[in-house]
Amino acid sequence: MKHKTFFWFILPTALAMLLFIALPIVSVITQSLFTPHEQVFKTVENCTPFKCTQSTTIDQEATEALREAQPLGRFVGLSIYLDRGHLAFGEVAQAWQSRDGFGDFFNKIGNLPFYRAMAFTLSYTFVVTPLLIILGFMIAVAVNSLHRHLKGLVIFFSLLPMIVSPLIGSLVLFWMVDSRGVLGTGLQWLLSNPDLSLKASTGLTWIMLMVYGVWHSAPFAFVVFYAGLQTLPKDTLESAMIDGATRWQQIRYVVIPHLMPLVTFVALIQLMDNFRVFEPIVGFNAEAHAQSLSWFIFNDLGGETRLLSSASASSVLTILGVAILLSPVLIRTWRDFNSKG
Repeated sequence: MKHKTFFWFILPTALAMLLFIALPIVSVITQSLFTPHEQVFKTVENCTPFKCTQSTTIDQEATEALREAQPLGRFVGLSIYLDRGHLAFGEVAQAWQSRDGFGDFFNKIGNLPFYRAMAFTLSYTFVVTPLLIILGFMIAVAVNSLHRHLKGLVIFFSLLPMIVSPLIGSLVLFWMVDSRGVLGTGLQWLLSNPDLSLKASTGLTWIMLMVYGVWHSAPFAFVVFYAGLQTLPKDTLESAMIDGATRWQQIRYVVIPHLMPLVTFVALIQLMDNFRVFEPIVGFNAEAHAQSLSWFIFNDLGGETRLLSSASASSVLTILGVAILLSPVLIRTWRDFNSKG
């Protein structure tokens, strides 16, 4: 392809990426370095025939003039990233100096809002991602071995979790695990504990959210792996069968190596999605027990006082977290590409 042809071919995509990805990221980074201006106060003297009193009021004109002169706000550099609501370097250093073992240190920093959100986000990501890949692969292999008359029906029911909106799906499961719901009542009867409530325990809430995450995202992995199985070389599989390979050996030495590029693809997509977990927390109304980085940003932007600078700093830290999380997979993919080239 000629350079000129390639330029006009890639230009629309490059412009879209610039307008909708690069510029918003630059804007968020810029906003995270500024904070809103403080109110300008003035002292007003009120005199009566008997005495004079002074009162302090907000100087609206001076405040508005300051905002017009510096619309981004007051430049604070990296102080927002380092405050108690984010990385909290001062509190972390103090907790490290006064620690009584690593357990006490992690308990102390676990009370900080950003690290509490980070703990759930990482736990959710590293538990849900491998489980949904394994479950999606198992469903794909099972469906691929079914009779062709049964495949359509099984595929339809397997895709239902992905068809349902994440918020609606989390609400449905939220009602089911309620103490008056089907799952909640069943667990109470099974464990002989009529006071058991999945919503009252932090640990059980985390498990409930992770189970939902696997249930909702496994169909995506299933679709990708099922499509990959359709391209599996029949000659290689038949050769393994002739050589006496068992079903497990066929899957281990033929199917899995063939699907490894798709496993990498699914892992990349799901790592990004799971690191930005948000809808299940809102749907389950689980803010008291589980807070993610996305919910952290949403909380800063909600209410009458919108903490734009704080939300921007949290967004930048989330972007950096996603980049760090994906870097090992991307490096491995790059090495595999170079070795094949």
